[in-house]
Amino acid sequence: MTLYGGIEAGGTKFVCAVGTGPDDIRAEIRFPTTLPAETFERAITFFAEQGKLDAIGIGSFGPIDPRPGSPDFGYITTTPKPGWAQTDFVGALQAHFDLPIGFDTDVNTAALGEGRWGAAQGLDTFLYLTIGTGIGGGAMVEGRLLHGVMHPEMGHVRLPHDWDADPFEGICPFHGDCLEGMASGPALESRWGVPAESLPADHPAWDLQSTYLAYALVNFITTLAPQRIILGGGVMHQEQLFPLIREKVQALLNAYLSVPEITQEIEAFIVPPALGDQAGIVGALALADVVAVQ
Repeated sequence: MTLYGGIEAGGTKFVCAVGTGPDDIRAEIRFPTTLPAETFERAITFFAEQGKLDAIGIGSFGPIDPRPGSPDFGYITTTPKPGWAQTDFVGALQAHFDLPIGFDTDVNTAALGEGRWGAAQGLDTFLYLTIGTGIGGGAMVEGRLLHGVMHPEMGHVRLPHDWDADPFEGICPFHGDCLEGMASGPALESRWGVPAESLPADHPAWDLQSTYLAYALVNFITTLAPQRIILGGGVMHQEQLFPLIREKVQALLNAYLSVPEITQEIEAFIVPPALGDQAGIVGALALADVVAVQ
């Protein structure tokens, strides 16, 4: 019987699971992301206890190098997370498991999961963005996960910034007031002085947050023309954000793109993930299936 391993490797926690999809998770474990050696050891021990696996899929925080044939394939590269820059993720697992290992960003694998089992079923061009501890975007374009010289880094697009209305400088150590620097969970906490989840639904934070996210989505819409945009991550548990974002996207586009998905059906165009917080880990299982049959 087929059995896959999946890793959703976040900057805060790792989720490891074995199974074949959202309705077949046979074992799962979650633990903090500490230093690489300790974190990898916990993942390796978990998989070693599960019996014979056919492949492992990894969806990782980044930046990473997902290009087979690259000398740095399988590495987490220039991440600001202490202790993790230039870490050979795939190599650490290959030293213990002689099987195919798929490696991509956590958001690309979440997109893969939503395309196979979730809110993007039947579509071939769509985006998945996570807004949480960081901000990242994955894209499926004409049925293929988007890669080029590397992978998309949608969380680091630059935004219009009205310094009079919002003097906050942003928290990104590389870019300051990029999307992640202005609209991630830690950015919200730094700006307002309390964790984002403790802010009431009518707090002015959410109007500003929806403005920055709408600016970013307009950039992605006009660049990639997705059939749907899926917004996940802990910050998007604030459900009042969805109508605000939809309204502002329509206003910013100003009827320039006269397609019904945007002008008439935007509630079905900008949506939460159907898989919820499972999107990343079941996407990793889907990635394992992809590399197993290649």
